[in-house]
Amino acid sequence: MEPLPGGNTMYWAPEVFYENGLFYMYYSVGNETLMEIRVAVAEQPSGPFVDSGHKLTSQQFAIDAHVFKDEDGSLYLFYATDFLEYTHIGTGTVIDRLLDPFTPTGQPRPVTRARYDWQVYDPHRPEKGGVRWHTIEGPFVLKHRGRYYQMFSGGNWQNLSYGVSYAISDSLDRQEEWDQVADGEKILPVLRTIPGKVIGPGHNSVVRGPDNRQLFCVYHRWAEDGSERLLAIDPLDWAGERLLVAGPSFTPQPLPVLPITGLAGRFEDMGKPGLDWKPLSGEWQVQGKALHQENIYGPAEASFRLDYGYFLLEIDLKALSSQPGSYGLGINRGEACLLSFLIEPEGNQARLTWQDGSGFQEQMLTLPSGFNPRAYHLLRLEVQDRQISIALDFVPVQHSPLILADQADNLRLICREAVASFAGFTLTPGWEDLFLADQMAAGWQESEKGTGDHLAVFTKGELLENYELVLNIRPDGAGPGESNSFFPAWGNQESGPKLTLRQAAAGWVLQPDQGPELPIPPGGFDPLLFQQFRFRKQGQRMTISWEGHFLGELQVPVGPARIGIFHGTAVTTFDMVRVTAL
Repeated sequence: MEPLPGGNTMYWAPEVFYENGLFYMYYSVGNETLMEIRVAVAEQPSGPFVDSGHKLTSQQFAIDAHVFKDEDGSLYLFYATDFLEYTHIGTGTVIDRLLDPFTPTGQPRPVTRARYDWQVYDPHRPEKGGVRWHTIEGPFVLKHRGRYYQMFSGGNWQNLSYGVSYAISDSLDRQEEWDQVADGEKILPVLRTIPGKVIGPGHNSVVRGPDNRQLFCVYHRWAEDGSERLLAIDPLDWAGERLLVAGPSFTPQPLPVLPITGLAGRFEDMGKPGLDWKPLSGEWQVQGKALHQENIYGPAEASFRLDYGYFLLEIDLKALSSQPGSYGLGINRGEACLLSFLIEPEGNQARLTWQDGSGFQEQMLTLPSGFNPRAYHLLRLEVQDRQISIALDFVPVQHSPLILADQADNLRLICREAVASFAGFTLTPGWEDLFLADQMAAGWQESEKGTGDHLAVFTKGELLENYELVLNIRPDGAGPGESNSFFPAWGNQESGPKLTLRQAAAGWVLQPDQGPELPIPPGGFDPLLFQQFRFRKQGQRMTISWEGHFLGELQVPVGPARIGIFHGTAVTTFDMVRVTAL
Protein backbone atom coordinates (compact mmCIF):
# COMPACT_ATOMS: atom_id res chain seq x y z
CA MET A 1 0.00 0.00 0.00
CA GLU A 2 1.21 3.45 -0.83
CA PRO A 3 1.65 5.82 2.16
CA LEU A 4 -1.30 8.03 3.02
CA PRO A 5 -1.02 11.81 2.61
CA GLY A 6 -0.39 13.73 5.81
CA GLY A 7 3.03 12.57 6.91
CA ASN A 8 2.00 9.63 9.10
CA THR A 9 5.08 7.95 10.51
CA MET A 10 3.59 4.76 11.99
CA TYR A 11 1.83 1.92 10.16
CA TRP A 12 1.05 -0.87 12.62
CA ALA A 13 -0.42 -4.36 12.93
CA PRO A 14 -2.11 -5.12 9.61
CA GLU A 15 -4.65 -7.95 9.53
CA VAL A 16 -6.16 -9.17 6.27
CA PHE A 17 -9.71 -10.51 6.09
CA TYR A 18 -11.14 -12.20 2.96
CA GLU A 19 -14.81 -11.79 2.13
CA ASN A 20 -16.79 -12.28 -1.08
CA GLY A 21 -13.83 -11.96 -3.45
CA LEU A 22 -11.97 -9.07 -1.81
CA PHE A 23 -9.10 -8.85 0.67
CA TYR A 24 -9.60 -6.22 3.37
CA MET A 25 -6.52 -5.03 5.24
CA TYR A 26 -7.31 -3.42 8.59
CA TYR A 27 -4.39 -1.43 9.93
CA SER A 28 -3.41 1.29 12.40
CA VAL A 29 -1.84 4.53 11.21
CA GLY A 30 -0.68 7.75 12.89
CA ASN A 31 2.26 9.18 14.81
CA GLU A 32 2.24 6.76 17.81
CA THR A 33 0.45 9.30 20.04
CA LEU A 34 -2.53 9.69 17.71
CA MET A 35 -3.48 6.40 16.01
CA GLU A 36 -6.57 5.44 14.03
CA ILE A 37 -7.79 2.25 12.30
CA ARG A 38 -8.43 2.26 8.58
CA VAL A 39 -9.11 -0.39 5.94
CA ALA A 40 -7.52 -0.90 2.54
CA VAL A 41 -8.75 -3.25 -0.19
CA ALA A 42 -7.16 -5.49 -2.82
CA GLU A 43 -8.30 -8.20 -5.22
CA GLN A 44 -5.26 -10.36 -4.43
CA PRO A 45 -3.48 -10.96 -1.12
CA SER A 46 -0.27 -9.68 -2.72
CA GLY A 47 -1.95 -6.33 -3.38
CA PRO A 48 -1.66 -3.60 -4.31
CA PHE A 49 -3.89 -2.55 -1.41
CA VAL A 50 -5.66 0.81 -1.80
CA ASP A 51 -6.97 2.69 1.20
CA SER A 52 -10.76 2.73 1.06
CA GLY A 53 -11.13 6.23 2.51
CA HIS A 54 -12.82 4.88 5.63
CA LYS A 55 -11.68 5.74 9.13
CA LEU A 56 -13.22 3.18 11.46
CA THR A 57 -12.43 4.66 14.88
CA SER A 58 -12.98 7.96 16.66
CA GLN A 59 -10.67 7.58 19.69
CA GLN A 60 -7.32 9.38 19.84
CA PHE A 61 -5.54 6.04 20.11
CA ALA A 62 -6.84 2.88 18.38
CA ILE A 63 -4.66 -0.02 17.23
CA ASP A 64 -4.55 -3.78 16.58
CA ALA A 65 -7.70 -4.33 14.52
CA HIS A 66 -9.17 -7.83 14.27
CA VAL A 67 -12.31 -8.84 12.33
CA PHE A 68 -14.32 -11.82 13.58
CA LYS A 69 -17.04 -13.53 11.52
CA ASP A 70 -19.68 -15.33 13.55
CA GLU A 71 -21.53 -18.45 12.43
CA ASP A 72 -24.51 -16.38 11.25
CA GLY A 73 -22.26 -14.35 8.94
CA SER A 74 -22.22 -11.21 11.15
CA LEU A 75 -18.94 -9.28 11.28
CA TYR A 76 -17.39 -7.71 14.39
CA LEU A 77 -14.42 -5.40 14.79
CA PHE A 78 -12.20 -5.87 17.85
CA TYR A 79 -9.37 -3.44 18.60
CA ALA A 80 -7.33 -1.87 21.40
CA THR A 81 -7.81 1.65 22.73
CA ASP A 82 -6.96 3.68 25.83
CA PHE A 83 -9.06 3.95 29.02
CA LEU A 84 -7.91 7.00 30.95
CA GLU A 85 -10.74 7.10 33.49
CA TYR A 86 -10.66 3.61 34.89
CA THR A 87 -9.37 1.84 37.99
CA HIS A 88 -6.45 0.36 36.01
CA ILE A 89 -5.44 3.11 33.59
CA GLY A 90 -4.11 1.98 30.24
CA THR A 91 -4.95 0.20 27.01
CA GLY A 92 -7.76 -2.36 26.74
CA THR A 93 -9.84 -3.98 24.02
CA VAL A 94 -13.32 -3.22 22.65
CA ILE A 95 -15.88 -4.73 20.28
CA ASP A 96 -17.98 -2.95 17.64
CA ARG A 97 -20.32 -4.62 15.19
CA LEU A 98 -19.61 -4.04 11.50
CA LEU A 99 -22.59 -3.22 9.29
CA ASP A 100 -20.31 -3.98 6.34
CA PRO A 101 -16.51 -4.28 6.04
CA PHE A 102 -16.20 -0.47 6.06
CA THR A 103 -18.83 0.60 8.58
CA PRO A 104 -18.79 -0.03 12.33
CA THR A 105 -21.82 1.03 14.36
CA GLY A 106 -19.63 3.50 16.27
CA GLN A 107 -20.70 2.05 19.62
CA PRO A 108 -17.68 0.13 20.90
CA ARG A 109 -18.01 -1.73 24.21
CA PRO A 110 -15.16 -2.82 26.51
CA VAL A 111 -14.20 -6.48 26.26
CA THR A 112 -11.04 -6.73 28.37
CA ARG A 113 -9.47 -4.02 30.50
CA ALA A 114 -6.58 -4.44 32.91
CA ARG A 115 -7.28 -6.13 36.24
CA TYR A 116 -4.03 -7.74 37.34
CA ASP A 117 -0.44 -6.77 38.06
CA TRP A 118 0.95 -8.94 35.25
CA GLN A 119 -0.70 -6.49 32.84
CA VAL A 120 1.35 -3.49 34.04
CA TYR A 121 3.29 -1.92 31.19
CA ASP A 122 5.12 0.75 33.23
CA PRO A 123 4.57 1.61 36.93
CA HIS A 124 5.47 5.27 36.18
CA ARG A 125 5.06 5.85 32.45
CA PRO A 126 6.62 9.27 31.66
CA GLU A 127 4.84 9.93 28.36
CA LYS A 128 1.49 9.34 30.13
CA GLY A 129 2.19 11.71 32.97
CA GLY A 130 3.88 9.22 35.26
CA VAL A 131 0.77 7.11 35.90
CA ARG A 132 0.79 3.38 36.52
CA TRP A 133 0.08 2.23 32.98
CA HIS A 134 -1.44 -1.13 32.03
CA THR A 135 -1.61 -2.68 28.58
CA ILE A 136 -3.99 -5.21 27.03
CA GLU A 137 -3.79 -5.33 23.23
CA GLY A 138 -3.64 -7.58 20.18
CA PRO A 139 -7.15 -9.13 20.30
CA PHE A 140 -7.97 -12.28 18.32
CA VAL A 141 -11.31 -14.09 18.69
CA LEU A 142 -12.22 -17.77 18.34
CA LYS A 143 -15.46 -19.67 18.88
CA HIS A 144 -15.54 -23.09 20.52
CA ARG A 145 -18.56 -25.06 21.73
CA GLY A 146 -20.75 -21.97 21.39
CA ARG A 147 -18.50 -19.77 23.54
CA TYR A 148 -16.30 -16.89 22.42
CA TYR A 149 -12.62 -16.68 23.35
CA GLN A 150 -10.74 -13.42 22.93
CA MET A 151 -6.98 -13.91 23.05
CA PHE A 152 -4.91 -10.84 23.96
CA SER A 153 -1.40 -9.78 24.96
CA GLY A 154 -0.79 -8.11 28.29
CA GLY A 155 1.98 -6.24 30.09
CA ASN A 156 5.43 -5.25 28.83
CA TRP A 157 7.51 -7.62 26.71
CA GLN A 158 10.59 -6.76 28.78
CA ASN A 159 8.98 -8.24 31.91
CA LEU A 160 8.84 -11.94 32.73
CA SER A 161 5.11 -11.61 33.33
CA TYR A 162 4.38 -10.52 29.73
CA GLY A 163 2.39 -12.96 27.62
CA VAL A 164 -0.82 -14.03 25.91
CA SER A 165 -4.00 -14.88 27.80
CA TYR A 166 -7.70 -14.97 26.97
CA ALA A 167 -11.17 -13.96 28.12
CA ILE A 168 -14.46 -15.83 27.61
CA SER A 169 -18.05 -14.81 26.88
CA ASP A 170 -21.26 -16.68 26.06
CA SER A 171 -22.43 -13.85 23.78
CA LEU A 172 -21.03 -11.14 21.55
CA ASP A 173 -23.90 -8.90 22.68
CA ARG A 174 -22.80 -9.07 26.31
CA GLN A 175 -22.73 -5.63 27.91
CA GLU A 176 -20.29 -6.57 30.68
CA GLU A 177 -16.61 -7.22 30.13
CA TRP A 178 -15.61 -10.76 29.30
CA ASP A 179 -14.30 -13.14 31.98
CA GLN A 180 -10.52 -13.13 32.08
CA VAL A 181 -8.78 -16.42 32.91
CA ALA A 182 -5.18 -15.65 33.96
CA ASP A 183 -4.54 -13.70 37.16
CA GLY A 184 -0.76 -14.03 36.70
CA GLU A 185 -0.34 -15.92 39.98
CA LYS A 186 -2.54 -19.00 40.33
CA ILE A 187 -3.30 -19.15 36.61
CA LEU A 188 -0.61 -18.01 34.18
CA PRO A 189 -0.95 -16.76 30.60
CA VAL A 190 -0.97 -19.46 27.91
CA LEU A 191 2.21 -17.95 26.39
CA ARG A 192 4.87 -16.20 28.46
CA THR A 193 8.60 -15.55 28.60
CA ILE A 194 10.88 -18.50 29.38
CA PRO A 195 14.10 -16.97 30.72
CA GLY A 196 17.08 -17.84 28.53
CA LYS A 197 14.84 -19.52 25.94
CA VAL A 198 11.97 -17.32 24.74
CA ILE A 199 11.66 -13.55 25.17
CA GLY A 200 8.37 -11.67 24.97
CA PRO A 201 5.96 -13.94 23.05
CA GLY A 202 2.92 -11.90 22.09
CA HIS A 203 0.37 -10.37 19.70
CA ASN A 204 -0.90 -13.59 18.20
CA SER A 205 -3.18 -14.62 15.40
CA VAL A 206 -4.65 -18.09 14.85
CA VAL A 207 -4.61 -20.00 11.56
CA ARG A 208 -5.83 -23.39 10.41
CA GLY A 209 -3.10 -25.89 9.68
CA PRO A 210 -2.66 -27.70 6.34
CA ASP A 211 -5.16 -30.38 7.39
CA ASN A 212 -7.82 -27.63 7.83
CA ARG A 213 -8.60 -28.91 11.33
CA GLN A 214 -5.68 -28.35 13.71
CA LEU A 215 -5.35 -24.70 14.76
CA PHE A 216 -2.00 -22.96 15.21
CA CYS A 217 -1.13 -19.90 17.26
CA VAL A 218 1.16 -17.57 15.30
CA TYR A 219 2.94 -14.91 17.34
CA HIS A 220 6.09 -12.82 17.56
CA ARG A 221 8.97 -13.14 20.00
CA TRP A 222 12.26 -11.33 20.41
CA ALA A 223 15.62 -12.69 19.34
CA GLU A 224 17.82 -13.62 22.30
CA ASP A 225 20.00 -10.54 21.77
CA GLY A 226 16.94 -8.26 21.48
CA SER A 227 17.88 -7.16 17.98
CA GLU A 228 14.65 -8.11 16.20
CA ARG A 229 11.28 -9.77 16.50
CA LEU A 230 10.87 -13.27 15.07
CA LEU A 231 7.84 -15.22 13.87
CA ALA A 232 6.85 -18.30 15.89
CA ILE A 233 4.09 -20.92 15.63
CA ASP A 234 2.70 -23.60 17.97
CA PRO A 235 -0.43 -25.80 18.03
CA LEU A 236 -3.54 -24.41 19.70
CA ASP A 237 -6.36 -26.50 21.16
CA TRP A 238 -8.91 -26.78 23.96
CA ALA A 239 -9.25 -29.18 26.86
CA GLY A 240 -12.71 -28.59 28.26
CA GLU A 241 -13.08 -24.81 28.52
CA ARG A 242 -9.34 -24.39 28.82
CA LEU A 243 -7.59 -22.90 25.77
CA LEU A 244 -4.13 -24.45 25.27
CA VAL A 245 -1.07 -23.42 23.30
CA ALA A 246 1.69 -26.05 23.14
CA GLY A 247 4.39 -23.46 23.57
CA PRO A 248 6.25 -21.26 23.43
CA SER A 249 8.41 -24.00 21.97
CA PHE A 250 12.15 -23.62 21.46
CA THR A 251 13.11 -27.10 20.18
CA PRO A 252 12.28 -28.88 16.89
CA GLN A 253 8.60 -29.84 16.71
CA PRO A 254 6.65 -32.44 14.68
CA LEU A 255 5.60 -31.30 11.23
CA PRO A 256 1.94 -30.25 10.92
CA VAL A 257 -0.37 -32.97 9.64
CA LEU A 258 -0.97 -32.70 5.90
CA PRO A 259 -4.10 -33.61 3.93
CA ILE A 260 -3.69 -36.69 1.77
CA THR A 261 -4.68 -34.89 -1.40
CA GLY A 262 -4.79 -31.47 -2.98
CA LEU A 263 -6.15 -30.23 -6.27
CA ALA A 264 -2.79 -29.34 -7.82
CA GLY A 265 -1.34 -32.41 -9.53
CA ARG A 266 -4.51 -34.48 -9.25
CA PHE A 267 -6.39 -32.81 -12.07
CA GLU A 268 -3.41 -32.50 -14.41
CA ASP A 269 -3.66 -36.18 -15.38
CA MET A 270 -7.43 -36.43 -15.08
CA GLY A 271 -8.82 -39.41 -16.89
CA LYS A 272 -5.68 -41.53 -16.87
CA PRO A 273 -6.18 -45.07 -15.54
CA GLY A 274 -5.67 -45.57 -11.83
CA LEU A 275 -6.06 -41.92 -10.83
CA ASP A 276 -8.72 -40.66 -8.44
CA TRP A 277 -10.30 -37.96 -10.61
CA LYS A 278 -12.33 -38.80 -13.70
CA PRO A 279 -14.35 -36.54 -16.03
CA LEU A 280 -17.86 -37.89 -16.63
CA SER A 281 -19.43 -35.17 -18.79
CA GLY A 282 -18.73 -31.60 -19.82
CA GLU A 283 -15.46 -29.92 -20.81
CA TRP A 284 -12.95 -29.92 -17.95
CA GLN A 285 -9.64 -28.07 -18.31
CA VAL A 286 -6.83 -27.40 -15.84
CA GLN A 287 -6.07 -23.68 -15.58
CA GLY A 288 -3.13 -23.04 -13.25
CA LYS A 289 -4.10 -24.64 -9.94
CA ALA A 290 -7.83 -24.63 -10.72
CA LEU A 291 -10.14 -26.88 -12.68
CA HIS A 292 -12.51 -25.15 -15.09
CA GLN A 293 -15.70 -26.60 -16.54
CA GLU A 294 -16.18 -24.67 -19.78
CA ASN A 295 -19.31 -26.12 -21.40
CA ILE A 296 -22.32 -23.97 -20.58
CA TYR A 297 -24.81 -26.34 -22.19
CA GLY A 298 -26.22 -29.30 -20.32
CA PRO A 299 -24.97 -31.07 -17.22
CA ALA A 300 -21.29 -31.61 -16.45
CA GLU A 301 -19.73 -33.76 -13.74
CA ALA A 302 -16.34 -34.98 -12.61
CA SER A 303 -15.92 -37.67 -9.96
CA PHE A 304 -13.38 -38.37 -7.24
CA ARG A 305 -13.14 -41.80 -5.62
CA LEU A 306 -13.57 -41.74 -1.85
CA ASP A 307 -11.53 -44.36 -0.04
CA TYR A 308 -12.55 -43.13 3.39
CA GLY A 309 -15.88 -42.91 5.20
CA TYR A 310 -14.62 -40.32 7.70
CA PHE A 311 -13.06 -37.17 6.27
CA LEU A 312 -12.97 -33.38 6.11
CA LEU A 313 -13.22 -31.85 2.65
CA GLU A 314 -12.75 -28.26 1.50
CA ILE A 315 -13.00 -26.75 -1.96
CA ASP A 316 -13.24 -23.22 -3.39
CA LEU A 317 -15.72 -22.64 -6.20
CA LYS A 318 -16.95 -19.78 -8.35
CA ALA A 319 -18.93 -19.09 -11.52
CA LEU A 320 -16.99 -18.07 -14.62
CA SER A 321 -19.80 -16.15 -16.29
CA SER A 322 -22.97 -14.27 -15.44
CA GLN A 323 -25.13 -16.78 -17.30
CA PRO A 324 -27.88 -18.52 -15.30
CA GLY A 325 -27.28 -22.05 -14.13
CA SER A 326 -25.98 -23.79 -11.03
CA TYR A 327 -22.71 -25.26 -9.80
CA GLY A 328 -21.54 -27.06 -6.71
CA LEU A 329 -20.72 -30.37 -5.12
CA GLY A 330 -22.34 -33.75 -4.63
CA ILE A 331 -21.57 -37.03 -2.89
CA ASN A 332 -22.73 -40.33 -4.30
CA ARG A 333 -22.97 -44.03 -3.67
CA GLY A 334 -22.09 -45.34 -7.10
CA GLU A 335 -24.35 -43.44 -9.48
CA ALA A 336 -26.94 -42.71 -6.81
CA CYS A 337 -26.78 -39.15 -5.46
CA LEU A 338 -26.90 -39.01 -1.69
CA LEU A 339 -26.45 -35.25 -1.37
CA SER A 340 -25.88 -32.21 -3.56
CA PHE A 341 -25.27 -28.56 -2.77
CA LEU A 342 -25.72 -26.27 -5.78
CA ILE A 343 -25.36 -22.48 -5.89
CA GLU A 344 -28.01 -20.84 -8.10
CA PRO A 345 -26.83 -17.25 -8.66
CA GLU A 346 -29.87 -16.10 -10.61
CA GLY A 347 -32.09 -16.43 -7.54
CA ASN A 348 -29.31 -15.64 -5.02
CA GLN A 349 -29.96 -19.01 -3.46
CA ALA A 350 -28.52 -22.47 -2.95
CA ARG A 351 -30.33 -25.76 -3.38
CA LEU A 352 -29.57 -28.52 -0.87
CA THR A 353 -30.92 -31.98 -1.65
CA TRP A 354 -30.23 -35.17 0.24
CA GLN A 355 -31.49 -38.70 0.64
CA ASP A 356 -32.18 -39.96 4.15
CA GLY A 357 -34.14 -42.89 5.53
CA SER A 358 -37.41 -41.24 4.48
CA GLY A 359 -36.40 -40.57 0.87
CA PHE A 360 -35.27 -37.44 -0.94
CA GLN A 361 -35.39 -34.08 0.83
CA GLU A 362 -34.83 -30.58 -0.55
CA GLN A 363 -34.22 -27.20 1.02
CA MET A 364 -33.73 -23.80 -0.59
CA LEU A 365 -31.25 -21.52 1.17
CA THR A 366 -30.99 -17.76 0.71
CA LEU A 367 -27.44 -16.57 0.07
CA PRO A 368 -26.13 -13.42 1.80
CA SER A 369 -27.10 -10.10 0.32
CA GLY A 370 -24.51 -9.04 -2.25
CA PHE A 371 -23.20 -12.59 -2.70
CA ASN A 372 -20.75 -12.48 -5.62
CA PRO A 373 -20.93 -15.76 -7.55
CA ARG A 374 -17.86 -14.83 -9.62
CA ALA A 375 -15.68 -14.75 -6.50
CA TYR A 376 -14.29 -17.86 -4.86
CA HIS A 377 -16.33 -19.15 -1.92
CA LEU A 378 -15.27 -21.90 0.45
CA LEU A 379 -17.41 -25.02 0.76
CA ARG A 380 -16.56 -27.28 3.71
CA LEU A 381 -17.95 -30.79 4.24
CA GLU A 382 -17.41 -32.87 7.38
CA VAL A 383 -18.39 -36.50 6.81
CA GLN A 384 -18.58 -39.18 9.51
CA ASP A 385 -19.95 -42.35 7.94
CA ARG A 386 -23.52 -41.29 7.02
CA GLN A 387 -23.49 -38.06 9.05
CA ILE A 388 -22.57 -34.87 7.19
CA SER A 389 -22.19 -31.19 8.12
CA ILE A 390 -21.86 -28.43 5.50
CA ALA A 391 -20.65 -24.84 5.76
CA LEU A 392 -20.36 -22.13 3.10
CA ASP A 393 -17.77 -19.45 3.88
CA PHE A 394 -17.64 -20.83 7.45
CA VAL A 395 -21.39 -20.28 7.95
CA PRO A 396 -23.14 -23.61 8.72
CA VAL A 397 -25.80 -24.57 6.21
CA GLN A 398 -27.72 -26.62 8.80
CA HIS A 399 -27.94 -26.24 12.58
CA SER A 400 -27.36 -29.97 13.04
CA PRO A 401 -25.77 -32.65 10.85
CA LEU A 402 -27.74 -34.50 8.19
CA ILE A 403 -28.01 -38.31 8.29
CA LEU A 404 -27.80 -39.83 4.82
CA ALA A 405 -29.35 -43.06 3.64
CA ASP A 406 -25.98 -44.66 2.85
CA GLN A 407 -22.24 -44.11 3.01
CA ALA A 408 -20.71 -42.24 0.07
CA ASP A 409 -17.99 -43.73 -2.13
CA ASN A 410 -17.43 -40.87 -4.59
CA LEU A 411 -17.49 -37.09 -4.79
CA ARG A 412 -18.92 -35.11 -7.72
CA LEU A 413 -18.12 -31.65 -9.03
CA ILE A 414 -21.35 -30.51 -10.68
CA CYS A 415 -22.33 -27.84 -13.22
CA ARG A 416 -25.85 -27.43 -14.58
CA GLU A 417 -25.96 -25.04 -17.55
CA ALA A 418 -23.03 -23.19 -16.00
CA VAL A 419 -19.30 -22.69 -16.41
CA ALA A 420 -17.39 -22.72 -13.15
CA SER A 421 -13.97 -22.98 -11.52
CA PHE A 422 -12.97 -25.29 -8.66
CA ALA A 423 -9.75 -24.80 -6.69
CA GLY A 424 -8.10 -25.41 -3.35
CA PHE A 425 -9.40 -28.95 -3.01
CA THR A 426 -8.12 -30.75 0.09
CA LEU A 427 -9.32 -33.96 1.70
CA THR A 428 -8.20 -34.97 5.18
CA PRO A 429 -9.15 -38.47 6.35
CA GLY A 430 -10.17 -38.61 9.98
CA TRP A 431 -12.76 -37.18 12.34
CA GLU A 432 -13.32 -35.09 15.43
CA ASP A 433 -15.95 -35.71 18.08
CA LEU A 434 -16.76 -32.97 20.60
CA PHE A 435 -19.56 -35.09 22.09
CA LEU A 436 -22.19 -32.48 21.35
CA ALA A 437 -25.81 -33.36 21.98
CA ASP A 438 -26.65 -33.89 18.31
CA GLN A 439 -23.61 -36.09 17.68
CA MET A 440 -23.57 -38.35 20.73
CA ALA A 441 -24.04 -41.64 18.86
CA ALA A 442 -22.17 -40.73 15.68
CA GLY A 443 -20.17 -43.80 14.71
CA TRP A 444 -19.28 -45.24 18.13
CA GLN A 445 -19.66 -49.02 18.23
CA GLU A 446 -18.92 -51.71 20.75
CA SER A 447 -15.97 -53.75 19.56
CA GLU A 448 -16.65 -57.37 18.68
CA LYS A 449 -13.26 -58.31 20.10
CA GLY A 450 -13.17 -58.79 23.88
CA THR A 451 -10.47 -57.50 26.21
CA GLY A 452 -10.05 -60.66 28.26
CA ASP A 453 -11.92 -59.25 31.24
CA HIS A 454 -15.31 -59.21 29.50
CA LEU A 455 -15.69 -55.45 29.71
CA ALA A 456 -16.67 -53.33 26.72
CA VAL A 457 -14.44 -51.30 24.42
CA PHE A 458 -16.03 -48.75 22.10
CA THR A 459 -14.34 -47.78 18.85
CA LYS A 460 -15.00 -45.28 16.09
CA GLY A 461 -13.72 -44.59 12.60
CA GLU A 462 -11.73 -46.57 10.11
CA LEU A 463 -8.59 -48.56 10.71
CA LEU A 464 -5.59 -46.42 9.77
CA GLU A 465 -1.96 -47.45 9.39
CA ASN A 466 -0.59 -44.08 10.54
CA TYR A 467 -2.48 -41.37 12.38
CA GLU A 468 -2.45 -38.64 15.00
CA LEU A 469 -4.82 -39.09 17.94
CA VAL A 470 -5.67 -36.18 20.23
CA LEU A 471 -7.96 -36.73 23.18
CA ASN A 472 -9.10 -34.88 26.28
CA ILE A 473 -9.72 -36.93 29.40
CA ARG A 474 -10.65 -35.99 32.94
CA PRO A 475 -9.71 -38.54 35.62
CA ASP A 476 -13.07 -38.58 37.37
CA GLY A 477 -12.07 -41.79 39.14
CA ALA A 478 -9.56 -39.65 41.08
CA GLY A 479 -7.32 -42.64 41.76
CA PRO A 480 -5.82 -45.72 40.16
CA GLY A 481 -8.00 -48.23 38.36
CA GLU A 482 -9.76 -48.94 35.12
CA SER A 483 -11.92 -45.82 35.16
CA ASN A 484 -9.29 -43.76 33.32
CA SER A 485 -8.18 -46.27 30.68
CA PHE A 486 -8.19 -46.26 26.87
CA PHE A 487 -6.50 -47.95 23.92
CA PRO A 488 -4.69 -45.57 21.52
CA ALA A 489 -4.06 -48.35 18.95
CA TRP A 490 -6.94 -50.83 18.98
CA GLY A 491 -6.44 -53.17 16.02
CA ASN A 492 -8.48 -55.96 14.49
CA GLN A 493 -6.15 -58.70 15.70
CA GLU A 494 -4.45 -57.16 18.72
CA SER A 495 -5.76 -54.60 21.19
CA GLY A 496 -2.43 -52.81 21.56
CA PRO A 497 -1.34 -51.19 24.82
CA LYS A 498 -3.96 -50.14 27.33
CA LEU A 499 -3.08 -46.83 28.99
CA THR A 500 -4.39 -45.79 32.38
CA LEU A 501 -4.20 -42.26 33.73
CA ARG A 502 -3.57 -42.63 37.46
CA GLN A 503 -2.03 -40.94 40.47
CA ALA A 504 1.24 -42.47 41.67
CA ALA A 505 3.29 -41.67 44.75
CA ALA A 506 5.33 -39.00 42.93
CA GLY A 507 2.47 -37.53 40.87
CA TRP A 508 0.27 -38.35 37.92
CA VAL A 509 1.42 -40.90 35.34
CA LEU A 510 0.22 -42.53 32.15
CA GLN A 511 0.61 -46.23 32.84
CA PRO A 512 0.83 -48.80 29.99
CA ASP A 513 -0.43 -52.28 30.87
CA GLN A 514 3.02 -53.51 29.83
CA GLY A 515 6.14 -51.42 30.34
CA PRO A 516 7.28 -48.60 32.60
CA GLU A 517 5.00 -45.75 33.60
CA LEU A 518 5.25 -42.40 31.80
CA PRO A 519 5.45 -39.58 34.40
CA ILE A 520 3.62 -36.34 33.67
CA PRO A 521 5.84 -33.30 34.42
CA PRO A 522 5.06 -31.80 37.83
CA GLY A 523 3.04 -28.60 37.93
CA GLY A 524 0.11 -27.74 35.70
CA PHE A 525 -1.74 -31.06 35.98
CA ASP A 526 -5.10 -30.56 37.67
CA PRO A 527 -7.16 -33.79 37.93
CA LEU A 528 -10.34 -31.71 38.21
CA LEU A 529 -9.81 -30.38 34.67
CA PHE A 530 -9.67 -32.07 31.29
CA GLN A 531 -6.13 -32.99 30.24
CA GLN A 532 -5.00 -33.31 26.61
CA PHE A 533 -2.83 -36.11 25.29
CA ARG A 534 -1.47 -36.40 21.76
CA PHE A 535 -0.37 -39.66 20.12
CA ARG A 536 1.32 -40.24 16.76
CA LYS A 537 1.24 -43.77 15.37
CA GLN A 538 3.70 -44.39 12.57
CA GLY A 539 4.06 -48.08 11.87
CA GLN A 540 4.85 -49.86 15.14
CA ARG A 541 6.05 -46.66 16.81
CA MET A 542 3.76 -44.41 18.83
CA THR A 543 4.96 -41.17 20.44
CA ILE A 544 3.04 -39.64 23.33
CA SER A 545 2.89 -36.06 24.61
CA TRP A 546 0.86 -34.18 27.19
CA GLU A 547 0.04 -30.55 26.36
CA GLY A 548 3.30 -29.94 24.54
CA HIS A 549 5.49 -32.07 26.83
CA PHE A 550 6.97 -35.25 25.33
CA LEU A 551 6.26 -38.22 27.61
CA GLY A 552 7.72 -41.17 25.77
CA GLU A 553 7.30 -43.80 23.08
CA LEU A 554 5.51 -47.15 22.85
CA GLN A 555 5.66 -50.14 20.55
CA VAL A 556 2.26 -50.99 19.05
CA PRO A 557 1.16 -54.01 17.00
CA VAL A 558 1.80 -54.21 13.27
CA GLY A 559 -1.06 -53.04 11.06
CA PRO A 560 -3.84 -50.46 11.07
CA ALA A 561 -5.64 -49.46 14.25
CA ARG A 562 -8.11 -47.00 15.77
CA ILE A 563 -8.99 -45.46 19.13
CA GLY A 564 -10.62 -47.72 21.71
CA ILE A 565 -12.42 -46.29 24.75
CA PHE A 566 -12.55 -48.67 27.68
CA HIS A 567 -15.86 -48.92 29.50
CA GLY A 568 -14.98 -50.15 32.96
CA THR A 569 -16.76 -50.13 36.29
CA ALA A 570 -16.50 -46.39 36.95
CA VAL A 571 -16.97 -43.13 35.03
CA THR A 572 -14.52 -41.87 32.43
CA THR A 573 -15.17 -38.45 30.90
CA PHE A 574 -13.86 -37.60 27.44
CA ASP A 575 -14.33 -34.07 26.20
CA MET A 576 -12.88 -34.47 22.70
CA VAL A 577 -11.41 -37.18 20.49
CA ARG A 578 -9.76 -36.33 17.17
CA VAL A 579 -8.13 -38.71 14.69
CA THR A 580 -6.28 -37.53 11.59
CA ALA A 581 -4.59 -39.82 9.08
CA LEU A 582 -0.87 -39.25 8.51
